[in-house]
Order: sequence, then structure tokens, then C-alpha cells
Amino acid sequence: MSADTNLMPIAGAVDPVTVPRPAAVTADPRVELIGLKRDAIREALESAGMDARQAKLRSKQLWHWIYNRGVTDFALMTDIAKAQQPWLAERFKITRPEVVEAQVSSDGTRKWLLRTHDAHDFEMVFIPDADRGTLCVSSQVGCTLNCRFCHTGTMRLVRNLDIHEIVGQVMLARDSLGEWPSQPEGRMLTNIVMMGMGEPLYNFDNVRDALKIVMDGDGLGLSKRRITLSTSGVVPMMEKCGEEIGVNLAVSLHAVTKEIRDEIVPLNRKYGIEELLQACADYPGANNARRITFEYVMLKDKNDSDDHARELVRLIRHYRLPAKVNLIPFNPWPGAEYECSTPERIRSFSNIVFEGGISAPVRTPRGRDIDAACGQLKTAAEKKRRAELDREGVA
Repeated sequence: MSADTNLMPIAGAVDPVTVPRPAAVTADPRVELIGLKRDAIREALESAGMDARQAKLRSKQLWHWIYNRGVTDFALMTDIAKAQQPWLAERFKITRPEVVEAQVSSDGTRKWLLRTHDAHDFEMVFIPDADRGTLCVSSQVGCTLNCRFCHTGTMRLVRNLDIHEIVGQVMLARDSLGEWPSQPEGRMLTNIVMMGMGEPLYNFDNVRDALKIVMDGDGLGLSKRRITLSTSGVVPMMEKCGEEIGVNLAVSLHAVTKEIRDEIVPLNRKYGIEELLQACADYPGANNARRITFEYVMLKDKNDSDDHARELVRLIRHYRLPAKVNLIPFNPWPGAEYECSTPERIRSFSNIVFEGGISAPVRTPRGRDIDAACGQLKTAAEKKRRAELDREGVA
């Protein structure tokens, strides 16, 4: 079987979200406990030969040690009999994504290049602010949407991330920040955005099940009000997202006309601006207390005119959207065909939207000294590996 048979098709006549994704195969026969629901942990214990009554108790204990204490070694689980710890270790595992590279920016931003068990790289970023700390989590290795301004969009989609690979990112960040045991007060990691590599709504089931574990009050304990899912506009899945996950919604809008959005967000050719904004208006739970966020990357002479700002205000008013707009100065990457709008142009755009009664803060660029544009660290690592192979004379 060729590697390409695992690729998800480009958005077209058949919506990729309906295409089943094969699970990643691992050579390790042990069952991964991260990503399993409580009942699934109990069932796994029973399937391995544990008595049903004992499995019920052990599953509760394992859940607590894994998600509340962050423990990955069965030998450290002090309320599980020492004689049973090796039995568990032979049959089960509690792992994190492999860290290939970790960088810390001068502004405190942290970025990790992570690797799956089948040797695919993806990224995770932690952004600290005065009143919060936000973890940007990936849902796929690569992406299928080909947004022209996005570095990840230049990469082919390899596969969806599994549930344990999504939850594992949050747990790895907690490891790095020293935030075990899990507790709601005083922690640095306060918010999560599904805004890393990939389109979360094209990996809906795994993202939903992963976030439910993250939101569980007896484990990682992050409120759904502190979790935001960002989509490029997979309209058929947006209502399902609101109903089954219930987190905040961010939409990668980036343009207010069909012509420009067709160019920079090709998914617009399938789900147009009007259809997308109507789906936003219908999003379950959206109100003035839980506004929809529109992400708008500022591209010089492309989407940044005063007329574009006025049209943005008109559209939000027309659909009566409880919304705010995040204006994002474009973070250039080698080979990018766009430039960032000037500070003056961004300020003028922001002022017009604010005058229209809509919040439009300008996001402060973060981590530019550590390849902070999504996908840059992965690309840099791949180039480094290729250079090493060249030096060794490997074809």
C-alpha cells in the first residue's frame, strides 16, 4: 500500500469529513490509556483478564493518576498494589508525543515540534499573557485546505491525529509547565485553542472526544468557556460542533469578498461567505457573553483597505452576529507571496471596525524569533534532516 492511500481528499464534491480515517498502526502491542473514556479503561482492563469488580475500581484510580496527577509510570501509583503494577505495565501504556525540538522565545512563547509514533511531525505552541496562558493545539499532521497565507497550507495532509495525540499535547504542556496535580487555580495554562496544524472539523470525532476528556471536571478540568475551536468554515459541521462540544467558535474569515476569499481561503469556493456567516448566526450558544471570533490576517494591498473594513462591519451587522474581530499582522515565512500590512493601515482598519461598534483588537505578534508561524518549525526540521542526509551521501 502506498503512503498516499492514507491522504484525505481535497475539499470538493465529496466532503472529506465523511471519509473514514484509518487508525495509525503501532508496533507496541500495549493499549494506550490516554484518550480512553472511563468506561473504555474499565473495558480494557476486563479484556486483559482483570475481574470486573476490580476493573471498576482500578479504572477510577487510573483516571485520577493519569489526568489529575499526570503520572505516566504505573510504579508511582501508590494506591495500586505493587504486585499489580508490573501486570499493568506489560499490557498498557501512558505516553506523550515525542519532543523533537522545544524552543522558548524572548517573549515567553514556547513552541514544540512533536513526533507521532509513526514518525510524523506536528507542532504545538504555548502563548503566555498577563491574565492567561493559551495552548495552541494541532488536530492533523499537515492540512488539506491550502490557505494561501498559511505555511501549514503548503504541506500535504498526512493523517488525522488520534485522540491520545490531541490530549497528549495538553498533558505534555502541563508536564513542561510543572502543573501537576491538575487544579483550576493558579495555573499558567488556562485556555486552549484548536488552532494549530490542520482543520479541526475535518477530524471532528477525535477532536470532540479529546476535548471532552480535557473538559472533564475530575481530570484536566478546563471549562468549555476556556476552549476555542477555530475553523476555516466547514459549514456542515459547525452546528454539530456547537451541539456536541459546546466550545467557543473562531472562524478564519480573512476576507469580505468572494473573489479575495476564494483566493486566500480556497474552501470559500465550496462554502461561501454568506453561507458561512449564516452558520455563525445559527451556532448554538453564541450570544453577547460568548461571542464568535473572526480571525482576520492583515495582508498588504489584499484585504486591508478601509472599504474592506466597512464591509466587514456591514456583514457582521447584517447577520446580527455577537462577534469580535482579531486582526492578525501577517507573519511572513520564506516563499510567502504576501506581505504584512503596515502598522498605519492595520490601525486604520481597526479604528473603522471599532467605530462600527465591534471590538477589533490587533493581536501582538508573538514568538517571531522561534519560527512562530504555524508549520515553520516542522519545515526547518525537515530541511535540517535532508541536509544531514546529503552530507552523509544518502540519496
